[in-house]
Amino acid sequence: MPRVSDEHLAARRQQILDAARRCFLRDGFHNTSMQDVIAEAGLSVGAVYRYFRSKNDLITSIAETAISSADQVFVDITAHDPPLPLLAAMDRALTFVDGQTGPDGVLRIAVQVWSESLRDPALAEFVRQKYTDFRHQFVILAKRARETGELPAGADPEATGAALFGLVPGYFMQRILADGPDRATYLAGVRALLAATPVDD
Repeated sequence: MPRVSDEHLAARRQQILDAARRCFLRDGFHNTSMQDVIAEAGLSVGAVYRYFRSKNDLITSIAETAISSADQVFVDITAHDPPLPLLAAMDRALTFVDGQTGPDGVLRIAVQVWSESLRDPALAEFVRQKYTDFRHQFVILAKRARETGELPAGADPEATGAALFGLVPGYFMQRILADGPDRATYLAGVRALLAATPVDD
């Protein structure tokens, strides 16, 4: 029997993941069965189970793709030389969001991943680690803004980074669930917040 190439194996695995993603976007995690994925992929039962032993395996793999797609975007924003002003950095982050909130966007899967992580400890740990990593990128962004004088010398980068990162899921949740606001409107609000005079404790 001829050896199956690594490229063929990777392509077949991706075919299954693409089918699962379509099913999850259309019907949600809980309303999708392995049989649904098998039918969507147009493969045999054995072919699908060769790559994924269960629906949970599929969900985890889809989650990795959905959440990890933001990794390089945030790293590039943080590492930009010279440092991006905070508003420009947020504009780039939200531009990425805009490209992923449509009917086939990975952020619609991310919302389902959040829900599933409340009942799946392994998925919850994956989500926790990923979002901790994302938040860290925004902490770095805040540190660089403090170094350039955009933020006051006494600004806490951990607190500022956490707040800035929180604006990103806040934006895409509104885009997905409440049909707005658009990026320009949201950025106008971010600009106002960044310009606001700090309130003394």
